[in-house]
Amino acid sequence: MSTPRIAAIHDLSGFGRCSLTVALPILSAMGTQCCPLPTAFLSTHTGGFDGFTFLDMTDEMPRVAAHWKSLNLQFNAIYSGFLGSERQIDLVAEFFRDFRRPETVTVVDPVMGDHGKVYQTYTPAMCAGMIRLARLADVITPNLTEAALLLDLPLDTLPSPQEMVERLSLDGRRSVVLTGVSMSPGMTGAMCFDAKTGRSEAVQTAFVAHEFHGTGDVFASVLTGALVQGRNLNDAATLAAKFVRACAERTAKEDLPIREGVEFEPLLGLLTGETP
Repeated sequence: MSTPRIAAIHDLSGFGRCSLTVALPILSAMGTQCCPLPTAFLSTHTGGFDGFTFLDMTDEMPRVAAHWKSLNLQFNAIYSGFLGSERQIDLVAEFFRDFRRPETVTVVDPVMGDHGKVYQTYTPAMCAGMIRLARLADVITPNLTEAALLLDLPLDTLPSPQEMVERLSLDGRRSVVLTGVSMSPGMTGAMCFDAKTGRSEAVQTAFVAHEFHGTGDVFASVLTGALVQGRNLNDAATLAAKFVRACAERTAKEDLPIREGVEFEPLLGLLTGETP
């Protein structure tokens, strides 16, 4: 393959910047071929919209994977995000086992909840399944709520960010990028544990005081693209944090609807080395 290839296993919303709507253009701008494996198709994402349509793609997922396997497709990375059922979690785990090679980077964004609450669609069995899936990953990107679920700890008794990523690393076997971490007032970003070096390091950038939908997907997509480019974990997380901040600043300045997500498209040049 002359162009790195990434299998992206996410839902797809026709309107609203999240999941595959974000991953496809970002990973393409970063010089990779994004091969989508949709878990569902929605008319809009679910944050702030009513009356959206939902088409479950669970039955189609193994057929797509089987066809890809028959073609002997190979991927530089496999990147999964929001999953809609316990069966989908098991299907993604099977996809990892079928397509993972020694050089394949597996990234799991263990989407289960935020702001201290588990998403309504996630049952205890699904959370347990996501924990199992995350154990197969080279890199996980939980937020604080998801880290608490992965560690089976109450949100109000979490240890320091550094201790959290080290505990989440499974004794140093996987890298962890804990998002939504603020190390000082007015700053936000991530705490990273790099399994290759055994070191923990914080990545911080200026906080933009708006809660935009889809920024976690933007962050994880940039991170994945940067890892496939060969950047180390800290550099990849730094690029992702700076890009999210730039998108949030632009969206806030333009006073655009928060529910539509961050207006990242005009800033893709930041990921290609060109001035947007």
